[in-house]
Amino acid sequence: MNTKQNYDAVIIGAGHNGLVCAYYLARKGYKTIVLERCNVVGGAAITEEFHPGFRNSVASYTVSLLQPKVIADMQLERHGLEVVLRKIDNFLPSDTGYLLAGGNGLTLREIARHSERDAKRYVEYQAALDSVVDCLREFLLVAPPNAGGGLQDVLTLLKSAKIAHRLSLTTQRDLLAFFTKSAGEILDYYFENERVKALFGFDGVVGNFASPYEPGSAYVLLHHVFGEAAGVREAWGHAIGGMGSITQAMRKACEEAGVVIRTECPVDSIQIEDGVARGVNTADGFIGAKIVASSVHPKILFERLIDKQHLDQDFVSRIDQYQSHSATFRMNVALKELPQFTQAPTQGQEAVDYLTSGIIMAPSLAYMHDAWLTANESGWSQKPIVEMLIPSTLDSTLAPTGQHVASLFCQQFKFDLPEGRSWESERESAADHIIDMVDGYAPGFKSLIVGRQLLSPLDLEQKLGLIGGDIFHGRMSLDQLFSARPVLGAGAYRAPLKNLYMCGSGTHPGGGVTGAPGHNAANQIIRDRRWRFF
Repeated sequence: MNTKQNYDAVIIGAGHNGLVCAYYLARKGYKTIVLERCNVVGGAAITEEFHPGFRNSVASYTVSLLQPKVIADMQLERHGLEVVLRKIDNFLPSDTGYLLAGGNGLTLREIARHSERDAKRYVEYQAALDSVVDCLREFLLVAPPNAGGGLQDVLTLLKSAKIAHRLSLTTQRDLLAFFTKSAGEILDYYFENERVKALFGFDGVVGNFASPYEPGSAYVLLHHVFGEAAGVREAWGHAIGGMGSITQAMRKACEEAGVVIRTECPVDSIQIEDGVARGVNTADGFIGAKIVASSVHPKILFERLIDKQHLDQDFVSRIDQYQSHSATFRMNVALKELPQFTQAPTQGQEAVDYLTSGIIMAPSLAYMHDAWLTANESGWSQKPIVEMLIPSTLDSTLAPTGQHVASLFCQQFKFDLPEGRSWESERESAADHIIDMVDGYAPGFKSLIVGRQLLSPLDLEQKLGLIGGDIFHGRMSLDQLFSARPVLGAGAYRAPLKNLYMCGSGTHPGGGVTGAPGHNAANQIIRDRRWRFF
């Protein structure tokens, strides 16, 4: 074996979690290298110029879930990260009105404008949500107990049980409900107004190819309220310069800590000898390492980078069954000027600020259910669920003066189209259909577009390595969470081969730009080396 270089750790993939993992290992003195197949770090958190003079985040598009500890430890603000809050969190237009959500009591006032009863119930709903989320936050930055593990995993299990035991009976009941029931079931219990239910129900279908009435979809409601932005809990923000500014700041932090980062350096395979990962093979040669950690999708790791002869047959079967499809279509558009919505605030500061929000075009849970039904039948929805952001209302660096960029995050577009159809031939038609739908809410929107960037589910897989176009690196369902992410028995960041670890969104606590998997995996590696497990 001709060893070209040797490191303590080699990280496969320079997505945000790979960079976070590399940083924490380097800070502990590990000689660490990160290998990235693309010409830029960041994975799905990158910024690109998609039309002359117009830049925007390519896939991930908003800030909330990024862990404050990661931001502080990596000193991302010192390395150039600046996050600003949306002036209004969300805006939901419909045929006959609109609903806003935001801080300083705006959400409660807006709900009361539609239903006094729902305003009272909102207080109860928020209390239930907060109690469950406060509990789950304690698990975000720790490794879950691994099924079949040793003493360390037993201790982790006991700690988890202790946290759950001290919850009130009411919170335990709420926890069970949010993990097992549908988003629609939960929201129907608390609210009567369809717009109010839709405002919250959107979070239950983001990156989730399911009806809001599918059991288990209520958990996705929770996943989207874990975070904070600019120090404000449950707020949504924008990174100046787009999401790529996060990963570029991470790159600077890593390099300052001594991490070597190589772009345009894809890994061909992982070298396994006698059940032990010894390094990786690249076009430039072999790179040896005591630790190999992968931030890529679990299916890429176990089905493309490792010869199946090194893996247990049952594990191979489980990875084959790992569900990965979020039915997402992502689009950026360059605009000559701001759109104007028919149903929108017309007086006061809200009339200006609503365009800084997440604009949710899905006016009811029934609409969301129908969007899933039609997509399931025909491949993509006749009435898709669309969230639009216009980040240039907060960030003048993204577009020429007086012009704007908008991102359209569209749900219910299957990866596998029926009847032999392909995304190569349907991409433009789907985009036109989406724009026509937006034009119904904001007449003239279509005429404002001077350029666009389209990413179908297939494009998301090919460009960003998101298997099945899944933005979360795998479905966020109960059977693929916590100790079972990605597979029970390999849920504590340790792959079923010695010295091989996983540090991407296909591990606990799942998808989104959080940094938690990278943080937790690095801690697990450091702890294992200290205990001499491997």
